[in-house]
Amino acid sequence: MEHYRPGRFQILPLVVKNLLIVNFIFFAATIALERFGIDLVGILGLHYFASENFEPYQLLSYMFMHGGFSHIFFNMFALWIFGYAIENFWGPKRFLIYYIITGIGASLVHYGIFYFEIQPLIKPINQFLADTSNQDLKENLSILLSPYYNLPLSANDITASLVEEFKMNLYNTPVVVGASGAVFGILLAFGMMFPNSLIYIYFLFPIKAKYLVILYGVVELFSGVSNMGNSNIAHFAHLGGMVFGFILLKYWKVKRLN
Repeated sequence: MEHYRPGRFQILPLVVKNLLIVNFIFFAATIALERFGIDLVGILGLHYFASENFEPYQLLSYMFMHGGFSHIFFNMFALWIFGYAIENFWGPKRFLIYYIITGIGASLVHYGIFYFEIQPLIKPINQFLADTSNQDLKENLSILLSPYYNLPLSANDITASLVEEFKMNLYNTPVVVGASGAVFGILLAFGMMFPNSLIYIYFLFPIKAKYLVILYGVVELFSGVSNMGNSNIAHFAHLGGMVFGFILLKYWKVKRLN
């Protein structure tokens, strides 16, 4: 039976060590710059692709931003626990490629799901903006938008400016931050590479890595579906990291065999 426990910090491999350092530097910078009115999360966090605040570099920079100490602590702890063994096995180049691809893949899955979530709103909004005199669309939008404004709206309240403003706010509101997608990708890689290694949950309860990966996947899928649109946790991003990790591992395996 294989047992796995992390090594000492002094023998951390190059990429894992530097990822830990850079993430904590960005976290400290976020807190420090906030005192001067600079919103680093707004600049480097990943906005929805249709948002006026979206920038392509955010696909990478969002992975180094976190929403609080517990967020960064648990992400970095998991990166250390699982990334240590994988980087030593793969080497720094492949590990870094895997980390970046799973992180970007996680964001694509998250906002892909978000796109389908908002379509019941975006479709009538676009129809109304194309024909602002359509009374049926006004009635429909008054019903759809009332819960978002926490007050009853009538058809007369529905104007082009209000609907356009709502649409922009809908696009601008979600901002994804954190290394969780990449970390879940690393968790999947660990489970596939060392399936029978024992992981100690809360340092007490042993579970094989392959079962832990399956458990996490099921929990994230259930949480994502049951809390769709009502959670600050990007459950589908976590699943996206695992999905892209699985695809990349299979691709590397086939490429090696050929």
